[in-house]
Amino acid sequence: MRPLAVIGNVNVDLILGPAEPWPKAGTEVIVDHDELRVGGQAGNSALVWNALGVDYAIAASVGNDQFGRWLSETFGAHGARWPVSREKTTLSVGITHPDGERTFFTTRGHLPRFSLADVFSVIDGTTLAGGYALVCAGFLTDDLTNEYPALFDWADQHGITVALDTGWPLDGWTEANCAATRSWLSRCGISLLNEIETTTLAGMADPIGAAREIRSHMPDGAIVVVKRGPEGAIAIGADGLLVAVDAPVVTVVDTIGAGDVFNAAFLAALAANEPLEACLKAATTIASRAISTLPRSYGGPVFSEEASR
Repeated sequence: MRPLAVIGNVNVDLILGPAEPWPKAGTEVIVDHDELRVGGQAGNSALVWNALGVDYAIAASVGNDQFGRWLSETFGAHGARWPVSREKTTLSVGITHPDGERTFFTTRGHLPRFSLADVFSVIDGTTLAGGYALVCAGFLTDDLTNEYPALFDWADQHGITVALDTGWPLDGWTEANCAATRSWLSRCGISLLNEIETTTLAGMADPIGAAREIRSHMPDGAIVVVKRGPEGAIAIGADGLLVAVDAPVVTVVDTIGAGDVFNAAFLAALAANEPLEACLKAATTIASRAISTLPRSYGGPVFSEEASR
C-alpha cells in the first residue's frame, strides 16, 4: 500500500441541533443533540483512516489552550509533535437542521498561522515518497497557502501525488479565488471537489464537462473527482475515461464532514491500488455510513496490505 498523508486544518467542532426555524435574536432554543468532536478537513479525514486501520501521517497544528491539548492527545502519537501556535485553537460551532444541512460559526484561531515549516516538522518526504498527500483547507491556512508553490515543489521532488480539496472560500468563489485554485490544481494530481465547487470553478453547469475542463489544466494523468452527495460521484480517470457510481440510499443524520470522509476513503482505496470505480464505491459507501449513523461510524478496517497485492 502506498503511503498516505493529510496536510491541513485540525480544529474543534461543537455540533448542536437540530434547530428549525432559525431563532430570532435574543431568544433561547433547546436542541436534542450536542457533540464536541474533532473537526476540520484534515482532522475528519484522519479519523476515517484511524477507523479503517490505514497507516498515515498528518501535518497540522493546534492553539495554545485546552482545546489544543485535547486535539493533540486525541491523535496520540500523530499529534505529539504538532506545533503549538500562540493563538487560541480554531473553534467551529455547527448548527444542524432537520434536513441534515448545517450552518457554521467559526473563529479564525490558530489555522492562519499553520506554515510550511510546521508541515516539515512532522512529515518526512522520504517516508511519503511515491504516496499521496491530501492538502486541504487552502482558504483557511493563510501562511501555508502562501507557500503552496514550495509545498508542491517538495512533493514533486519526492514523487508525492497531491490531492487537493480547498474547502469553500470564506468570501465565496470570487474570480480571485477561482484563479488561485486553478493555479494550485495545475500542480496537483488529484482534484477532490464537490459538484457546486467543480461547476463554479469551471464556469459551466454540466458536472462532467466541468470535470473535463478542470482536468485540462492539470498535469497529464490527473484524476478529477466530483462529489455529488446523494447522487453519488463521478471521476475522470488517469486514462481520461469517465467513471460514475451511485450513492447508497440512507437516512441522513449529520452531513458535517461528509466530503472529508469521502476523500479519506477514496485515497485509502487508491493507495491500495484499487481501480477507480472501486475507489468511488468505497468513498460513497463509507461517507453514506458516516452521515447516517449517530454516534458516527465508518466501519472497520477494509484496506489491508493483502488487498494491495
